[in-house]
Amino acid sequence: MDPEAGDLQALRTLIADLTRRVYHLEQVLLARGVSLPESRSAASPPVSAPHVPETPPHAPSPVLPQIPPRPSPPTPPVSRDRDLESRIGSQWLNRIGITAVLVGVSYFLKFAFDNNWIGAAGRVAIGLIAGVAMVLWSERFRSKGYKAFSYSLKAVGIGALYLSLWAAFQVYGLIPSGVAFFAMLIVTAATGVLAITQDAEILAAFALSGGFLTPVLVSTGQNREFELFAYVALLDLATLVLVVFRPWQRLLILSFVGTLSLYAGWYASFYSTSQLRLTLGFATLFFAIFAVAPLVARRRDSAADEHTIPEQLARGRGSPIALFLAFVNAVVYFLQVYAMYEQVDKTLTAWFALALAGVYILLSRRAGVRYGEESQQALRLLHLALAVGFITVAIPIRMDGHWITIGWLIEAGVLLWVADRIHSELLNAFAIGALVLGIARLLIYDNFRADTLLFNERFATYLVAIAVLGAIVWYGEKRADDAARNVVYIASIAINVLALVALTYEVHDYFSRQMDVALRGNIFTPESYTYTRSLTIARDFTFSALWMVYGAALMAVGFWRRSAFVRWQALVLIAITIIKVFVYDVSELDRGYRIVSFIVLGILLLAISFVYQRDWLHLSKPKHVGDATS
Repeated sequence: MDPEAGDLQALRTLIADLTRRVYHLEQVLLARGVSLPESRSAASPPVSAPHVPETPPHAPSPVLPQIPPRPSPPTPPVSRDRDLESRIGSQWLNRIGITAVLVGVSYFLKFAFDNNWIGAAGRVAIGLIAGVAMVLWSERFRSKGYKAFSYSLKAVGIGALYLSLWAAFQVYGLIPSGVAFFAMLIVTAATGVLAITQDAEILAAFALSGGFLTPVLVSTGQNREFELFAYVALLDLATLVLVVFRPWQRLLILSFVGTLSLYAGWYASFYSTSQLRLTLGFATLFFAIFAVAPLVARRRDSAADEHTIPEQLARGRGSPIALFLAFVNAVVYFLQVYAMYEQVDKTLTAWFALALAGVYILLSRRAGVRYGEESQQALRLLHLALAVGFITVAIPIRMDGHWITIGWLIEAGVLLWVADRIHSELLNAFAIGALVLGIARLLIYDNFRADTLLFNERFATYLVAIAVLGAIVWYGEKRADDAARNVVYIASIAINVLALVALTYEVHDYFSRQMDVALRGNIFTPESYTYTRSLTIARDFTFSALWMVYGAALMAVGFWRRSAFVRWQALVLIAITIIKVFVYDVSELDRGYRIVSFIVLGILLLAISFVYQRDWLHLSKPKHVGDATS
């Protein structure tokens, strides 16, 4: 077959295909009433490709020319001005218009009421009828797709129903409180049913708002704790069930705020210690509901209708609402119980804090069963942080004085051990935080009275702090990362500082006790002054001797461990001792103490210098890189 004939056949086939497509488009346009140019009849049949003899089997197939697809027209960007205009026209004007209508109607009704055109029963009836009418009228707009406008009308209608029932009870006294409460309960339940059937979170928010306002609207000023909190608990349980099946986690915040507001209002007006058990029971029930809610609440998913609940659980991610609610719920509950038990029994308050810590440790094991791994980890860590926080708070509640410091130090040690067992960086951070609290309190706040040398509460507390710091050094040296190495450096310095401070305090208190004995009854005698002066000189010399000995021991440890870091600490301490000897001792100490100070210091410095010059331990050639920092 001639190649030119094959190309001609391919071209004819392409033209025939294009003709059929044009014909189809013309048929569609005619069906829509669009007139066509007379040069081309829309009714003309598509052109068929002329018959061409079949190509022999051995002939190559003709290559059809590729027609690039027509580029789609660019989508014009949405103007921000137009978006704002649309929002103003569809939402803001809608709400302003509804408000204007309500204001106008309210003025008319007030005018009618002032002129006694309508009696009390008629006024309530008008409000109820208007509320129901607005709710029914809103359905007409919802069926036509105007959901936002429909919900606005429903809000007005529901509000009119609550206000009419409130007026019937509180203003006009037409119905008793029980009837008003039951009628408002029906309004709340009906709104909740609408929210579920229409899958509208905003209607559920209307229902909750009305539900929590009902006790306020029908209040008689009497103390009905059981009835009030039982009703609130039912609202909270209904919210919990709702968020299990609907991704409406914001309702939890609304429910929590409503519960806390009613609880605080009642507590400020009616609480007394005789109601402690019942109040504590309801507070615990509210706490349990909102502690479980973050674990079971369904997440919000833009494609919620396209996935089943198991699929959403597998793909889920947690919400910041769950984390916020978990934290605030824990803090509020603890403050509630602390306020009730502070004046009753501090020991029970401390045990309660420890029990609450245990609860959150258990919750950390079950955190986020409906969320993805990342959010599940965040909720677990938050629960663990709350547990550690309650343990830390329990210590100062139960203990006094230096026992608070010891408690925080022991807590730091336990957290450090647990963190090493489960490889938790968060617990490591908490351990360091508790340790910082303990050391800060030890150095700044605690005021000890030591009556014996070394065997006293202060020295024991310092030993506990040093032991925890030693554990940090031991655990940190097992790791090779930079963060652990930095922690080891800081902990090593803290060990030496605490040891020096503790020993210096012991020397100071020893000589202070001797002075107290000497001055007892002989304050103004020359003998007592001479004796106390000699004790002061001996004390100052002992300070220098202590620092020299400690510096020498630290230098020996640095040589033994081949640790430049430890040796540098020894050099710093020795430098401080040199300054003290040359600046203070030379002018304040007696000749004998002065001679001993300089001789001992000189021998110590010569010995250290000799070791460095001979390089007996080959310090210039460390065995490996880690030796310099070990």
